[in-house]
Amino acid sequence: MYKELDIDRENLTILGVEFSDIHSLEKTANAIGSNMFEGFEPTPELIQLYVDWKKNIISENNFLFRLSSIYGK
Repeated sequence: MYKELDIDRENLTILGVEFSDIHSLEKTANAIGSNMFEGFEPTPELIQLYVDWKKNIISENNFLFRLSSIYGK
């Protein structure tokens, strides 16, 4: 079942997570929306993790480790 994604284009946020520009927000929103049709349920934590990885705040290894921690796999 599709659930509406909370996108605030005026404040550049998705589920309260801030983006640096509208282009990044739109690309991310489109990708999340597509995956939601396949059953993905986004959370602010996952979106923030993605933003941090894209901004090189965390390494790819740390990104994957934290994803594993969230999903317990």
